[in-house]
Amino acid sequence: MDSSALTTSQSCQTLTDWLAFIEQSHPIDQIELGLARVQTVADRGELHQLPGIKILLAGTNGKGSSARCLEQLLLAQGYSVGVYTSPHLLRFNERLRLNGIDAADELWVDGLSMVEKLRAEVPLTYFEFTTLAAFAMLKLKQPDICIIEVGLGGRLDATNIIDPDACIITTIDLDHQDWLGNDRESIGREKAGIFRQQRLAIVGDLEVPQSVLAQANRLQVPLRLVKRDYQYQYAADGLSWQWQGKHTQITHLPLPSLPMQNIATCLACLEALQLLPPAAKIATVLAELKLAGRMQWLQHQPAILLDVAHNPQSATYLAMQLARVAPQYRRIHALVGMLKDKDMRQSLSSFANLVTNWHCAGLPGARGSDAALLASQLPDGAIALCYPDVGTAWTSLSEDLCDTDLVLIFGSFVTVSQFLAHWQQGNV
Repeated sequence: MDSSALTTSQSCQTLTDWLAFIEQSHPIDQIELGLARVQTVADRGELHQLPGIKILLAGTNGKGSSARCLEQLLLAQGYSVGVYTSPHLLRFNERLRLNGIDAADELWVDGLSMVEKLRAEVPLTYFEFTTLAAFAMLKLKQPDICIIEVGLGGRLDATNIIDPDACIITTIDLDHQDWLGNDRESIGREKAGIFRQQRLAIVGDLEVPQSVLAQANRLQVPLRLVKRDYQYQYAADGLSWQWQGKHTQITHLPLPSLPMQNIATCLACLEALQLLPPAAKIATVLAELKLAGRMQWLQHQPAILLDVAHNPQSATYLAMQLARVAPQYRRIHALVGMLKDKDMRQSLSSFANLVTNWHCAGLPGARGSDAALLASQLPDGAIALCYPDVGTAWTSLSEDLCDTDLVLIFGSFVTVSQFLAHWQQGNV
């Protein structure tokens, strides 16, 4: 079906049709925060009343890896688990996982159809519409535990209509300042908007803003903080790590591919909910824990490493991980594409002494930066080649690779998504 011809929901038959119809009314890259619209529609179908134990995840970085960690630790114990996250990398279906499997097209179509009937005259953004559809599917499938990732901020995000049993704030840093504020206190206040009166909250940020503590105090939230209520550290030999909660200590954990800070916070949440697996099961899960687009190694000769790092905090973490492996490689090539509303200069500065060659790719859409603008934000002295898109950049870059090289592809979900699509199509 030609998506440009879609004018009414009655013409929608497939998931592709529905997504085109929704985006026709409200483009996916347009943001309108607020709970009034989504709450009105949710009330009509009680879509905000999700089943089972509900965990709501907010944070500048680490939400996706935390959701995956919680999911796998719970599935390993035999619980049924539903996970709602965003954005997706390759397929829209990735946004809802049921027991570790992406929701099928048919299920999404049913959910979107239900929301369309309920909303009637109420306009919904793309994110609101699809979030409500995911909630409808979770109500239908009735998992034991629902893990819901906040889209942007917290207080005014569409996901904040649910009543969570536990809230997690992973990290707090500067991002989306046009919406959330220009400092960590303002951003922390928005993220702490997911807290509920006398309901559990866990905060993994290493330097918690006073605004978060004040909100927790006001709502009498039983708060668990890293460094105060739980700790984690490398073992002396650097080959394993250990975690200490309020009542549990676990040693000899395998080094994970996802950030240890986020995993430690997930363990603290599960301990507080009395859902923590035995130590041996935790070790088994962490040894296999992976998430596409997060420190993802595609191959090793030459090495290709993908990461969706797209703001100063996540870029700093990625650069630290890159520095650990850099001595193994003769050259490090960076293929980067970013959105122009991100702090490009600060994000890229972390790689100043690590990258041999820069390859800047333009990204599509109103928010996408062109390659020349991105190149102008590189560290002083860096020389870059510029390309109109990720595919063209990779085609050129790949012609000059040796087995001892490493290619880092990062800067945005869009960058990693485009590269993965290119890779899977065999155009590499």
